[in-house]
Amino acid sequence: MSPVSSYPTLPRTTPEDIVRRLTHLPSAPRVLPKLKRLLSDTNSSLHEIVALIRLDPGIAARVLQIGNSAYFSHGLRCYTVDEAVNRVGYEQIYELVANAVASEVLVRPLASYAIAADELWQTSVACAIAAESLADALGIERDIAYTIGLLHRVGLVAIDDWLQRAAPQFCFEKQDQPAETSAQERQFLGFNNAEVGAALLRLWDFPAVMSEPVRWQYLPNATAAHGQLASLLALAKWISRSALRRGRSPFAVESTVLRRIGKREPQLDSYVSLVRGKLAQISSLLAEGEQQRVLPFPAGDRAIVAVK
Repeated sequence: MSPVSSYPTLPRTTPEDIVRRLTHLPSAPRVLPKLKRLLSDTNSSLHEIVALIRLDPGIAARVLQIGNSAYFSHGLRCYTVDEAVNRVGYEQIYELVANAVASEVLVRPLASYAIAADELWQTSVACAIAAESLADALGIERDIAYTIGLLHRVGLVAIDDWLQRAAPQFCFEKQDQPAETSAQERQFLGFNNAEVGAALLRLWDFPAVMSEPVRWQYLPNATAAHGQLASLLALAKWISRSALRRGRSPFAVESTVLRRIGKREPQLDSYVSLVRGKLAQISSLLAEGEQQRVLPFPAGDRAIVAVK
């Protein structure tokens, strides 16, 4: 891989062009806005929710896997999405499907950023947990906060996909918070991963209340309309990175971000501990014994991994 300092000018493009040319991302994230609308409508039936989940074999397989985990199964196996959704429960189904969607999008290495698949997945899930935890104190919907946190790095995936075709030897130099690689991206591309992520969420029909905070995650004070959620995302990123570092992030949180969220810096340690605890639970769940089964789906048979 060539370091950015020694690489020639990259082809000119735009965030919209990058997301239109994606070749390796599934359409599964389109499910989330539709699921959110169904769950917000008291007239929606469980049958409608199950029908939506069954449209994507990958999501359905993940729902079945979690439904058969020791936490939910209590020794009784389920073989259909209907059974799994009933077992998991109406209240938790959005988060479960969001994780299933993210596992399709985010479990992949990013060569252009020297990011391993596990690292991308961990930082995304940790940020989602932190954002959801902060949402309660602000009266923000937990599902919205969780999804913003979960998909805040999706722009990296889109840029990497484009670079693997346009300039496969190009590699950004790793940078930590708060700006990460955004300055390098702007220097070589003319925009950063946050702008590409927002463009991708718009393409997937996510509303502005979810795409704009992703767009402004590096400059939460630059948007009046979406400043609170952008600040929440910026703070959730700090908390999640601190949780994964096993020590506080060396970068201070902007005072304006703390004021917008109504938190003081000493209070953040409890959120860091909470995220660490939940990540440990997730690791335990994923570490359970697995077995493979072949189940029928509308698009054809699919081998899935089911937890014993």
